[in-house]
Amino acid sequence: MASQERVIVLGGDGFCGWPTSLRLSHEGYDVTIVDNLSRRKIDVELGCQSLTPIQPIERRLQSWQQLTGKEIDYRNLNIAEDYQELEQLIQEVRPKAIVHFAEQRAAPYSMKSPRHKRYTVDNNTNGTHNVLCAIVESGLDIHLVHLGTMGVYGYGTAGLSIPEGYLTVKVDVNGAEHEIEIPYPPHPGSIYHMTKTLDALLFYYYNKNDDVRVTDLHQGVVWGTNTEETLLHPDLINRFDWEGDYGTVLNRFLVQAAVGHPLTVHGSGGQTRAFIHIRDTVRCISLAIQHPPAHKERVKIFNQATETHRVRTLADLVSRLTGAEVRYYVNPRNEAWENELVIHNEQFLELGLRPITLSDGLLQEVIEVAARYRDRVDVAKIIADSRWRADIPLDREGKAAQVEAALV
Repeated sequence: MASQERVIVLGGDGFCGWPTSLRLSHEGYDVTIVDNLSRRKIDVELGCQSLTPIQPIERRLQSWQQLTGKEIDYRNLNIAEDYQELEQLIQEVRPKAIVHFAEQRAAPYSMKSPRHKRYTVDNNTNGTHNVLCAIVESGLDIHLVHLGTMGVYGYGTAGLSIPEGYLTVKVDVNGAEHEIEIPYPPHPGSIYHMTKTLDALLFYYYNKNDDVRVTDLHQGVVWGTNTEETLLHPDLINRFDWEGDYGTVLNRFLVQAAVGHPLTVHGSGGQTRAFIHIRDTVRCISLAIQHPPAHKERVKIFNQATETHRVRTLADLVSRLTGAEVRYYVNPRNEAWENELVIHNEQFLELGLRPITLSDGLLQEVIEVAARYRDRVDVAKIIADSRWRADIPLDREGKAAQVEAALV
């Protein structure tokens, strides 16, 4: 990497954005964080807090500079609304790459109410379009690296292994069979996932029409909380979401075990999900920046996940490690009772990623973090009231789903 190459990290105060910003700064990039602190405001709205005590953004950045001598610039902008300021910033910084984390990232939160659905669409779709439009108007050659989700594929895979973005199909043309390659058909399972599929169409258009270079990272469920950089000082600790709206499934289970709450398995627990450790997330972002698509190359799509597991298998694992009770609850989501999930992820492996898996010992680190800060948990917030349809019952006891699970 050339010294002092500049990178803008949109959403750089968040769960994935903060450790990524530190990693890129550590690697020698000149980093500018753009964040309107909306995730912190949502904590206030939900009446809860990060399990880990995260410091104000100004203190975080001051501590990083004192520890490393490296300065990270910070701008408070809402990219979905402050278009002129965003375009001016791009012209000022002239970055090599823009890393885009600045989207409302929780499926349950996106399904809480009509207001939350509309906010998610307005924030995510407008923000992504503003970034693309500002890149074009700047006239600069900027590589956009976007954090997407494996959820755009859905979980009805027809038994095939999910490719990295593109699918080869055979079509009949005047009686002759031809092979063509198409984007993998989207099948979003929530308003949040729908916004990510809309992002993909925006990327397709701006790549085709304006030659914007785009890498779209279809990420799995993130587990863990700390990276090498966030462990350098308590002021740098990463956030840890645990409640029903924002907590990812494995982190959520570990906190539930720490406070003596039953593990909240939805439905039969037969949902298979793709997973990645937060340390691999930041490694993948760095690798994506280092290997941009060429000019005129189509949108580059990576499956940013390292392993797959069924939810009930994870619950059984946590139960064995901690002694926690596993309890089955009515699934608030409108999804299949069971699904298989096989994915391709060869591209990052070929670039040198050595994946962290659940068997690598870091699960114990997360267990210790959950135990250390368990007094910060409000047990009443463990089960969210978000439901995908009004006719799905809100289950806070786990009794109804126990009966359903017994019938499987």
